[in-house]
Amino acid sequence: MIPPRVVLDTNCLVSALIFSRGNFAWLREAWQTRRFVALVSHDTASELLRVLAYPKFKLTRDEREALLADFLPYVETVKIDTKPDGLPDIRDGQDIIFLELAAASRADALVTGDGDIQAIRKQFHVPILTLAEFADWLQAH
Repeated sequence: MIPPRVVLDTNCLVSALIFSRGNFAWLREAWQTRRFVALVSHDTASELLRVLAYPKFKLTRDEREALLADFLPYVETVKIDTKPDGLPDIRDGQDIIFLELAAASRADALVTGDGDIQAIRKQFHVPILTLAEFADWLQAH
């Protein structure tokens, strides 16, 4: 069976990477056991690098690299040459990178806790799921 291909927004990734011993341990385990394939683009990977460097996380360069080593070997990188047409308008323009990736890659789902992305779920052709919904969805697949 082919594992589903999924876009995880940065907040989901950071939660799974930094707080992996808590409520989000299942997510890290799921991508590492290939229950799904996480999709990244140049823009979403850059965003992850930027967020992991936030001072509030107090991560050293070595710690950030170790976290990335727990994620990047398991991803499928999607090259986006042309921005997909027909994407819904979204309040926070910085979130468009996740919609672009989901559309360009023909993802099976986009997982996010972001309210701006959740707000357009009815206007987007890729299912937009919360982490809790994704856990159920993954169980069903």
